Amino acid sequence: MVLNPLCAKIVRKGPQFLRIPLQLAPSALKKQCLQQLLSWQFQHALAEGDLDFLEGRGLGIEIRDLGLSWVTTLEQGKLQVVEREEADVWFRGEANDLLLVTARRQDPDTLFFQRRLVIEGDTDLGLEVKNLMDAMEPEHMPAPLRFGLMQLARLIEAGLTEDATSPADRAGAPC
Repeated sequence: MVLNPLCAKIVRKGPQFLRIPLQLAPSALKKQCLQQLLSWQFQHALAEGDLDFLEGRGLGIEIRDLGLSWVTTLEQGKLQVVEREEADVWFRGEANDLLLVTARRQDPDTLFFQRRLVIEGDTDLGLEVKNLMDAMEPEHMPAPLRFGLMQLARLIEAGLTEDATSPADRAGAPC
């Protein structure tokens, strides 16, 4: 099927193509978009007080293949993307892996032990964040965000599956 190799290529090369426009986008625009996405994603957890442990503490996220990193904290009951280099804990990974974790299609522990997800800094805070993510129910996410995230996760899974089974990547395939 022609779509599967195309899907694998999009999944494999997509972050490279997104990196340049993301690097050229103004940081104020990226910050505003990130804050809006985080507010939508965690609106239920914020309302329930589940993120109170982040008050005054920095959670850093780095998406290596996109060249994106930011620090999020809780200030006066709102998630804020702050401009600082230091965080109490950092989560680092590739775009496809982090998206699959967010969509609950990949276990963060598995990625951690495969060294595809790196957690550095305050391990207690990192564990609190991981436990919160594990406890979040997808139905608490706004429907458009949940739908888009799930569709993108399916595309990534299909592309990664095709990529792993493509004849060019098998042992004994001609170079």
